[in-house]
Amino acid sequence: MNRNEILRNLRQHPNINVLIVGGGINGIGVFRDLALNGVDVLLVERGDFCSGASAASSHMAHGGIRYLENGEFRLVREAVRERNRMIENAPHLVRPLPTTIPIFKIFSGLFNAPLKFLGWLDKPAERGAFIIKVGLILYDAFTGKKRAVPPHTFEPRRKALAKFPRLNPKVCYIATYYDGSIFSPERLALEVLLDGEAEGSHARALNYVSLVGAQGGQVTLRDELSGETFEVRPKLLINAAGPWIDFANRALGVSTRYIGGTKGSHIILDHPALRQAIGDHEFFFENKDGRIVLIFPLADKVMLGTSDIPVSDPDSVRCTDDEVDYFLGMLERVFPDLEVGRDQIVFSFSGVRPLPASNARNAGQISRDHSIQVLDGPWMGITFPVYSLVGGKWTSFRAFAEQVTDKALAYLGLSRQKHTSNLAIGGGKNYPRSEAERNRYIEALCAWTGLPQERVSGLFERYGTRAEQMAMYLAREADRPLKTLPGYSRREIGYLALYEKVEHLDDVVLRRSMLAFLGQLTRPALEELAEVIAQVLGWDSDRQSAEVRRCLEILADRHGVRL
Repeated sequence: MNRNEILRNLRQHPNINVLIVGGGINGIGVFRDLALNGVDVLLVERGDFCSGASAASSHMAHGGIRYLENGEFRLVREAVRERNRMIENAPHLVRPLPTTIPIFKIFSGLFNAPLKFLGWLDKPAERGAFIIKVGLILYDAFTGKKRAVPPHTFEPRRKALAKFPRLNPKVCYIATYYDGSIFSPERLALEVLLDGEAEGSHARALNYVSLVGAQGGQVTLRDELSGETFEVRPKLLINAAGPWIDFANRALGVSTRYIGGTKGSHIILDHPALRQAIGDHEFFFENKDGRIVLIFPLADKVMLGTSDIPVSDPDSVRCTDDEVDYFLGMLERVFPDLEVGRDQIVFSFSGVRPLPASNARNAGQISRDHSIQVLDGPWMGITFPVYSLVGGKWTSFRAFAEQVTDKALAYLGLSRQKHTSNLAIGGGKNYPRSEAERNRYIEALCAWTGLPQERVSGLFERYGTRAEQMAMYLAREADRPLKTLPGYSRREIGYLALYEKVEHLDDVVLRRSMLAFLGQLTRPALEELAEVIAQVLGWDSDRQSAEVRRCLEILADRHGVRL
């Protein structure tokens, strides 16, 4: 069903089993799991899907090696297991990531680490080679017998400098372990959502629909595109609004203080020398002030992050000048002879981690674990229970969704029919695993559609095996490349707009593609994209111009991009 059909159907049949408020990765993960198990479920998101906290991640699928110091062994075990599953289930978007730790001391932190583990010390202390080695041995142990990634290695200064010639010569050792990189978290979330909707008409998802309020058994929602309100009557409401959970509960008439989020910002650089210096490795290290920071390879660009600052208003967060100064300054610790300036920043972003409210003495000590907080009873003024999904992280979204779904199924008196543990995601379905299989797959798709090999290879790199539907759509009519964006065509953008729930121009440049993240946009490119989308979605010239203005404002205000 398209958007209008879903809205019309809900007005005629407002009774549903589960309403999910929030279209970040937690809400989307629950949506897919419930859909797989035949539950009548509606997900609403006040903006675009994966446009809030889930759009501000560090692009990592990781077990959280630093959580070991806080004693969160269950969380690390779960996250490592889920990291491996993401690499297996979404190989087109999640791949093993060699992560290198430059180490400048040997025995530093030997006594501080156990004190921090016991909660007796919160002042950061630089971790030396001994402590890091112990941590990596433990981390490898959580991977288990079935290894999706290789074990860690330790190398002395001589080998470290031979491998990374621009590395700070004061380094004592480097340690390299493996986690996973998520090239485009926004696409991954969208494909999970589309998989859920593909289960049937009982699973419906709407972006740009907000929660207005609730009374008795009725919830009032507003279509943010038309301004019209409508009502639904759920048996259960799942609050997956992330940093906005307490705000959503307030709209339901319930006062809570579940969230004590922290702000995390990143910048993306166009810096060929730095990109060459790190190779395909992420550098994950402790800055001089004790904060854990990262230098991350993102296609041909480099991402730097991240901050960890307590905030109270998730709508107001932006990457500040102070954060930019900090990120640029931290490079001196690892690559001191590389000069980096603000003019090399092509994109910045900032979001709020939906961490639980905590009295921890610093942000790094707040648990990254997840929980389900239940509100139920006649005192609330509503007749259905509310499950608030607190915490969580990108890597463990599937496990969290499974726990929420099991609880929801039990409440509805239903039993689980399907599991998601080994379920491929979107373009990861039937994904060719070897180079030979990949070549055969692309050759077959070329023969099937008549498209040139270079074009099909590009589609496969972007969409995995979803390239099949895309290629068939492209081959159906004459297509033309975009004048302003090499490698993209008019029908490719049209397909995204038509079949991937696009409502605004920024949906395409920020979340259906990596165009904005990788600094590939120009003013003419935005205008050409708007013109293509207008033809497909039926926008008039006024709407087309308005979409360009809206996108320019969002890029400038939230991402520091001025075209």
